[in-house]
Order: sequence, then structure tokens, then C-alpha cells
Amino acid sequence: MVTKNQIKLVVSLKQKKYRSQHGLFVVEGEKLVDELLKAGLKPYQIFVDDSLVAHKFDEAELVSTKTLKQMSSLTHPSGVLGVFHMMAPSSGDYSDWTVVLDAVRDPGNLGTIIRLCDWFGIGQLVCSTDTVDCYNPKVLQATMGSIARVKVIYTELESFLAKSEVPIYGAYMDGEPVYGSNLAEKGILVMGNEANGVSAEVGKFITKKISIPQFGGTTAESLNVAMATAILLNEIRRG
Repeated sequence: MVTKNQIKLVVSLKQKKYRSQHGLFVVEGEKLVDELLKAGLKPYQIFVDDSLVAHKFDEAELVSTKTLKQMSSLTHPSGVLGVFHMMAPSSGDYSDWTVVLDAVRDPGNLGTIIRLCDWFGIGQLVCSTDTVDCYNPKVLQATMGSIARVKVIYTELESFLAKSEVPIYGAYMDGEPVYGSNLAEKGILVMGNEANGVSAEVGKFITKKISIPQFGGTTAESLNVAMATAILLNEIRRG
């Protein structure tokens, strides 16, 4: 039977400071939990409110729907909640392209960008320390399991970029249209904050500014950062 302390622990993991303190994070949904298990992530505990579903997971703990709702971050809990150990920090890999995020704050944007990195075979995503936490429940839901296949590294971007030996491309409104750019075989793509773009401090390290051109006389002010990342990664992979 689930204890009050177990419930209290799971609820506390909604906050970043407790996720960091315990080295644990929560994901919800049968498919998402299954994805992380298949990827080899170590589960701390899995809670399920359906006995038939519980048999699909080793050592899943059967709980009431009421208890699961207490632990859940969702308005309508999915019936499966997994608590996992955080992945061990890893060193950087510069054998391919790297995406860098400069103060991206929206959980949905970060989750989608992690999923895009997975789709386009980008194994490493480097984030500024003020980018939203990748273990935020809303980020995890948006990744659809891709969090298990993309290394997410948080660091001070200025020191990281200063060490780069590959071209650094930055997404700007006034950059060179990406469709005519001669992109390198490997490099770094920097995407900026939703409201302010790439910061001046990070901008000092940009080798080349690139942009996504507008067509048809549109009056749209800008593209969503996740949408822009998708277009630029597609161009990068097209070569």
C-alpha cells in the first residue's frame, strides 16, 4: 500500500529544487513510461490504478484512482505514473551538430525542441542555465519520450561557445536566408529566447547569422522558436 510519505515525495517532484535534491523526476502516461523503460532509464517506482495495466510493468504498485490524482500534475490523470532516476550528466560530443538554447523559457517549446533533436538525429542539446528545466512535467509530456535519447546539458553558454572549434550559427530575423547559406558539415545552431532572441552576450560568439525568409508579404512578427528550430534543422540535414 502506498504511504503518505511516498505521495508527499511524488508531489514534491513538481518543483525543480526537490527534483534536484532527490535526483528523481516524474512522467505520466503508459506510453511515455514504457518509452523510458525501453530506453534503459532506471525507474524508482511506477504507480498504476488498473490491475490489468499493472501487469505490464515489473514491480508496479497498484493504487486507487484517487491516490493517483493526488500525485498527478495532470487535470485528468492517465492511469500510469512513473518516478525515474535522473540521467547522469555526460560530457559533450562534438562529432555532429549541436543545438544550443539561450534562455528558452516555455516548457512546451523545450519539450518540442528535444523531440525535434531526436527526429533529426541531433544527440546533444546544450541549454543556458536560465532555460526551463528539462525535467519539468510539461517539458517531459511534450518530448513524448525523446528525453531518453537526447543528451541535455545545462551550462554557462559563453564559456561553452568560447571553446568551440566548429562554426556557430545563430537564428536572427536579419540573418542571411538559410536557403542560400552554405552550411558546414557540423556546427552549432543557437536559438534564442522567445521574446528577445539571442542575447548580446551569446551573440558575440556567433560566426554567422541565419534567418528563415518570409514569403507572400506576411505581417507575422516572428516564428515560434520550436517551429523555427524545425525548419533550420531540416535545412541542416538537407545539407
